[in-house]
Amino acid sequence: MISGRNLTMTVEHWSSRFCPNNRLLLPLHIWSWPKSYSTSIPSAHNLSLLCRIRIMLLSPSITQHLRSISLPDENSHKGQNGKVLIIGGSELFHAASKWSLDIASKFVDMVFYASVPSNNQLVRQAKSEFWNGIVLEREAIAEYITEADCILIGPGMDRSKQTKNQVTKLIAQFPSKRWVIDAGALQVLEPGQFPDASILTPHQGEYERISNILGGSIDALLARNITILLKGRSDYVYHRAAITTITGGSPGMTKGGTGDVLSGLVAALYCKHQAETAAVVGSFINKQAGEHLAKKVGPFFNSSDLVQVIPEVFWRTLKNLS
Repeated sequence: MISGRNLTMTVEHWSSRFCPNNRLLLPLHIWSWPKSYSTSIPSAHNLSLLCRIRIMLLSPSITQHLRSISLPDENSHKGQNGKVLIIGGSELFHAASKWSLDIASKFVDMVFYASVPSNNQLVRQAKSEFWNGIVLEREAIAEYITEADCILIGPGMDRSKQTKNQVTKLIAQFPSKRWVIDAGALQVLEPGQFPDASILTPHQGEYERISNILGGSIDALLARNITILLKGRSDYVYHRAAITTITGGSPGMTKGGTGDVLSGLVAALYCKHQAETAAVVGSFINKQAGEHLAKKVGPFFNSSDLVQVIPEVFWRTLKNLS
C-alpha cells in the first residue's frame, strides 16, 4: 500500500467485481510531477486488486514555496496584510485590470486602482457589487505608490506613446518599490528600464521580444534580481540561477483574462513574500484552480469563474500541507 503526505492517487480497477463504478479514489493531497506505477492495493474486504495507480508528486521546490506562505496574524490590523496598487486598463481593454483587481482584493487588506477616466467610471459603478478598493485619479497615483507594498502595472494597457511615457515616468520615479510588470507595460519598456527585483509576467511573444533585445539571453535581467514568470501551457519561473516548472491547468484557461488573474494574484503575494515565492505559488494555484473548474464544467468557464475558486483551491492546498 502506498501512502505519503504529498501524494494524490487515482486508482482505476481493471475489474468492476468489487467496485461498481470501476473506480476507487484514495484521499487527495497535492498535484504535480506525474509518475505512473503498478501495484496491488488491499480492498476494504482484504481482497487484493490489481490496480493501475497514477501518483502525482509535488515538486520539492513548489512545496518549499507553499510552506513559506504566511497567513494574517490574528492580532493584525487593517492594512498590515498587504496593500496593492493596480495601474491598468485602457479605452480598448476594460476588463483586464478588473480581473487583477478582483483577485487581489481577496488576498490583501487594501487595493488601490487607477485607470483611464472611462474605466474608472465602470469600476465605480461595479464597486459595490464586486470590489473593495479605492479608485484613484491619475493625478494621485504617485501618492499611493508610496503607500502600497506592491504595484502591478500593465494589465489592459495599450501600446500607445501615452502608456510608454506614464509607465517609464512612474518606474523611474519609484525604482525601489516592488513592481509586477505585465502586458501593456511589458510591451512598451526596454529591458534596461525594468526595475531591479521586479517580477515580469510575459507570455511567449513578450518573452521573445525581451530576449531578442538582450541578444537571446535573459541573464542580464536575472543578475539584477529580476524574476520572470513565463506563461504558457507550462509556466516557467526564472529567478537567479533557478528555474521552476509549473505544469497543469486546463484548455478552458486559453480564454482572455487568465493572465490578468495570475498577475493580480502574484502582486498580492509579492506584498508580503519573496518574489520567487510569489511567482511560483501564484502560477501553481492559478493552474490548480483551472483544473478544479475543469473537473466540474470541462472547458466551459471564464476568468471570473477562476477568480471565485482560487481562494478555495489555495486554502485547501495549504491545509493539505500540514
